[in-house]
Amino acid sequence: MIVITGAAGFIGSCLVSKLNQEGFYDLVLVDDFGRAKELGKMNNLKGKRYTDKVNRDLFIPWLEKNQSLVQFVFHLGARTDTTEFDKKIFDRLNLDYSKSVWKACVEYALPLVYASSAATYGLGENGYKDDHEIIPSLKPLNPYGDSKNDFDIWALKQKKKPFFWAGLKFFNVYGPNEYHKGRMASVVLHAFRQIKDKGSMKLFRSHKAEYKDGMQLRDFIYVKDVVDVCYFLMHHRKNSAIYNLGTGRAEPFKELAERTFDALGHEIDISYIDTPNDIRDTYQYYTQAEMNKLRSIGYDKPFMPLKEGVKDYVQNYLKEGAFY
Repeated sequence: MIVITGAAGFIGSCLVSKLNQEGFYDLVLVDDFGRAKELGKMNNLKGKRYTDKVNRDLFIPWLEKNQSLVQFVFHLGARTDTTEFDKKIFDRLNLDYSKSVWKACVEYALPLVYASSAATYGLGENGYKDDHEIIPSLKPLNPYGDSKNDFDIWALKQKKKPFFWAGLKFFNVYGPNEYHKGRMASVVLHAFRQIKDKGSMKLFRSHKAEYKDGMQLRDFIYVKDVVDVCYFLMHHRKNSAIYNLGTGRAEPFKELAERTFDALGHEIDISYIDTPNDIRDTYQYYTQAEMNKLRSIGYDKPFMPLKEGVKDYVQNYLKEGAFY
């Protein structure tokens, strides 16, 4: 039995699909299913095979009773809204809840993979290397990033750890099953919708002289690559650590948008608007994952190039309104 928290969400539901494809059906899905229904996230789970669903608030008591049946825990559930500034929400849902999952995995000797985030790196003052030594010095730009970094720091300090654990610093993930994410959805989804509606796309203007408009750089990783790494770690079960999970390549937002136009067969028509004031001061202009650490433990599968990932996402999912 494999547990996935955040199972109705973007990455969680894609992991459910990956596990089903690999022949794993004894899955227990954990989420706030009432909220998931309100947000339309339950569509992410249609057609997928699993054993049970457990509400997030009931998961730890459920695990106490059923721990002997569980073989692995993927803790992917979190509040991921970078525009939310109520620290109490993140303390409760991201920090304290993750501590309870960790402690349960220690008590019941369960291997754990959990979601961290590249948001922990802030403006990148300390670079983007997944070195445990620099984690306490990182300066995230919002409460979401703080909550993820606070948990990483806490986890590293623990004397008692799961016999295998891995924290994954997700960079800019895009791909199917993010229809519900609204403003937090990837630029590919926003571009697709704007191009379909208007035939054009608006990107954020640069507010830094060293970056031209549209040339803000991010490490974009396709969600299918993300779940492939999760699947690898489920079988690997050694080399416990915090790992970056990006492609190791920084690409311009303009490139991402252009590849979306190409996938739709539209002429490129991009214009620029000011970055909203509420995120302008905390906007990352550059991220690029240092990926040697994950590669060093044996993950050798190449990551999908941006052009191919966007094409697959647009043509096989967005155009059809399909789910993975």
